[in-house]
Amino acid sequence: MHRQKQSIMSCILNIETATEVCSVAVSSERKIIFQKEETKGPSHAVLLGQFVNEAVEYLRAENIKLDAVAVSCGPGSYTGLRIGVSEAKGLCYGLDIPLISVPTLKLMAYSVSNLVEKSILLCPMIDARRMEVYDALFDTELNELQSVSADIIDENSFADFLTKDKIAFFGNGSEKCKAVLQRPNAVFLDNIYPRAIDMVKLADEAFESRSFVDVAYFEPFYLKEFVATTPKNKVLSGM
Repeated sequence: MHRQKQSIMSCILNIETATEVCSVAVSSERKIIFQKEETKGPSHAVLLGQFVNEAVEYLRAENIKLDAVAVSCGPGSYTGLRIGVSEAKGLCYGLDIPLISVPTLKLMAYSVSNLVEKSILLCPMIDARRMEVYDALFDTELNELQSVSADIIDENSFADFLTKDKIAFFGNGSEKCKAVLQRPNAVFLDNIYPRAIDMVKLADEAFESRSFVDVAYFEPFYLKEFVATTPKNKVLSGM
């Protein structure tokens, strides 16, 4: 007699700060029991601590034990990722619980995978500089067809795929690509951004498979090195 494999029930705090949106969600047995989100950022340095404190207070009041913390690991905003990962690592250190890393572009692809036809390909895009975006290409089963990269988008981008497949482009980097990706198979979805509430399934799957990262050495996936810019007035004042 074969027994079905039972899922490991868990309570996970999910943190997402890779873009201008700051969000926190707590899941228990894959159901969201607490969530906070602000879309008018960036003010992650102030908001994230508040959201996490409220989440922890809620769990204490309900006498619920936190089993892990999951964080969206990038690519994305250098500052946002640093704040999110630092908060997540601090919680894991303090509570002696494991850390889960969720790739941001895969998270975005998952969030729309059930909203589109199964044959369409998914291209989440996060805004970088000028015409550059962080992107990747997935099918609706979240198989990676084109790995994460920083791309300068022009009229020839994704040409090999667009000649035969529909691609849904979405995320805060897709808006500036509409004008150049003028192809019949290019579809654009508005108002899609990475959110903590969409991390639940991916984080739970990682918890069940014990796919944790090293709290001491884990770093966000920045993809590109941070480049600091000097304000113009300082440049002029030094002339």
